Amino acid sequence: MITGIANTNITNEYFKQKQQQTSFGGINSEFSKSTKYLDKFLKSQENLSHTRFIQGTLTNWFPKAVLSRSFVDFSEFTFLEFIESGIFYFAAPFLGEHLFRNKLFKTVQPKKFKDAVVKNLANSVEEIKNSNLDKVLKNRTIAAKGGILLGCITVPALEYGLGFAKNLFTLKVFKISDFNNVANLNKEKTVDLEQQKRVETHSKNVLLKTGLLSAAGILGGLGLAAFGHKSKAALKFSEILLEPGAYISKLANVKSKKLDTFLKDYLKLDFVNNNGKFALSKGMLAVTCTTGLFGYSSAAKDRGRLDFLEVWTRVPLVVLYTIFGSSVLDAGFKKYLAKNGKFPDLIKKNSDGSIANIPSRKDLPKIAEELAVKNKSTINEELSKLIKQKSVITGVPFLFSLVAMGFTLSAISRIWTNYRYKHQQPVQKTEQNTTSFTGSGFIPKSRTFQSFGLNK
Repeated sequence: MITGIANTNITNEYFKQKQQQTSFGGINSEFSKSTKYLDKFLKSQENLSHTRFIQGTLTNWFPKAVLSRSFVDFSEFTFLEFIESGIFYFAAPFLGEHLFRNKLFKTVQPKKFKDAVVKNLANSVEEIKNSNLDKVLKNRTIAAKGGILLGCITVPALEYGLGFAKNLFTLKVFKISDFNNVANLNKEKTVDLEQQKRVETHSKNVLLKTGLLSAAGILGGLGLAAFGHKSKAALKFSEILLEPGAYISKLANVKSKKLDTFLKDYLKLDFVNNNGKFALSKGMLAVTCTTGLFGYSSAAKDRGRLDFLEVWTRVPLVVLYTIFGSSVLDAGFKKYLAKNGKFPDLIKKNSDGSIANIPSRKDLPKIAEELAVKNKSTINEELSKLIKQKSVITGVPFLFSLVAMGFTLSAISRIWTNYRYKHQQPVQKTEQNTTSFTGSGFIPKSRTFQSFGLNK
């Protein structure tokens, strides 16, 4: 009888809290402030692009803001980080999903195929091939997918040109093109007008080329989407373009399951199907990051050796971490927690021993309901525990990214740049003295003391 009364009370509490959770948008008002903040953090990690934009930008921007070397330095990396985050979190979904899929590329399909093609575009090439769609619709859909991806060359093109846009921004707004002046290394703030002209000319040329490349990609993509279904070569091109990893794995007859999975995941240029909508794939992220690295490098070379070296000190590590490191760290941390028996209600293993997908924030209330009955507790208590546990699972990799890849890496790259600048000064003074001496006519200008062995 006591058990019956307890179950009745739990049931009453269940319906009461169910109503409260609905009233307060999924989280009870009685939760502590810390739990509410943790809940907001979880939602920011799983929410829409604008929230992810804020989260990602702060991770990269905030450490640099704290460690900024001048107002010019602060202004240009603020310009860079916010636009780059916009490219990462908005460009691909906006171009692929809204502008291309539902508008531009839809117009090149015959009326009877428009809706059917658009509906199936989120499916993978393999899913389309194995579907019950008729052959013509399959071919049109695959060609349209290839065309959209070809049009999305705009995204890496924008990322490549971003470093040059930053150079142009700093030059036009602050009249500065020398990195030593930007980083506040050169206290005399000397100006080289010839260098400024070179920076401006090269930046404008690159931005023009990236614009033309983007336009060519979109026009070529429209042509592929409209007529590619008629050509076996065009269809094959579309398949390889969308899934180069799968093609390489098949061509090389890869036997290793891990290598096959790696190639298919990290060389997948097609969008990921997110409930019927386009989402960024690992391959698209890798291409965008890599083109960004070489764009930054080329733009940095225009502004001086120290800028070039600072880019290659910091950015490759950021790129590698963005593509591989975050997922590796995340998986490793989950394995550590599972091995030590932490958070068993959230961290479970598959039949093959791998870690199963961690439940999302929207799944937590349902799990809390089951645990409340099992543990004879309240839903709020269980939900609060789950929120805290998931915050640890999600928060530790995030904090590592903020501290190690944000503060630590930014600080080290700045220290190295300062060290290089100080140690290049004696060399520059020697060169200046040499130029002055040779200019008097005793030694040809093309020669130096070292060439005559005078510095030995």
